[in-house]
Amino acid sequence: FPVTIWSGRVSEMKVLGTGLSDFFDLQGQGHEELFDSVEQVWEVLPRIASYLKKHIPKGSKGKLVGEPMIGENVFLGEGTIVEPGAYIRGPAWIGKNCEIRHGAYLRENVIAGDSCILGNSSEFKNCVLLSGAHAPHFNYVGDSVLGRDVNLGAGVILSNYRLDGQVIRVRSEGQLVETGLRKFGRVRDLADAQECDRSAYASFFHKMLERGCIS
Repeated sequence: FPVTIWSGRVSEMKVLGTGLSDFFDLQGQGHEELFDSVEQVWEVLPRIASYLKKHIPKGSKGKLVGEPMIGENVFLGEGTIVEPGAYIRGPAWIGKNCEIRHGAYLRENVIAGDSCILGNSSEFKNCVLLSGAHAPHFNYVGDSVLGRDVNLGAGVILSNYRLDGQVIRVRSEGQLVETGLRKFGRVRDLADAQECDRSAYASFFHKMLERGCIS
């Protein structure tokens, strides 16, 4: 069913379906079991932990520069570089040719495809970055999915928690639909990423949408 998604400007709302294919091109992304049988796009998020526990490979192939902190259950693909000062707590599965830059903090349950950038002073938690996604400068990516080749501007925060602590809901055809999630940041495709983004106020806009202030 279609859902109204805020695109960064109150005057420009667009209606999308809520299936994975409405947001992302998954061809060649791998991680098929993670996405298998997902009907609503947000259903990926609570599956990440169990998927990593079952499937994360052994024997990292990435290059560590200096002495970054790497926890248990972390896989780094071939050609991936982890700079000094980064902390990957894990579980985390990082693809090929990625950059984990100085000061990056990867908490639990992070999946990144090939050629991703997880940047300086950026934090990641329970999220998926499809191939080519960049969060390079002062970003927070929590309980979110970034699509192929999405680039977050400096300082963009994908807030994942409602100020009143209630379950996150989305508006579809005039009705509020519960996602069942208390933490849900954002799903972003490339077209969405090209809009002006002020996601530091995402929790505020969740509430504004529910109240009908934005429609």
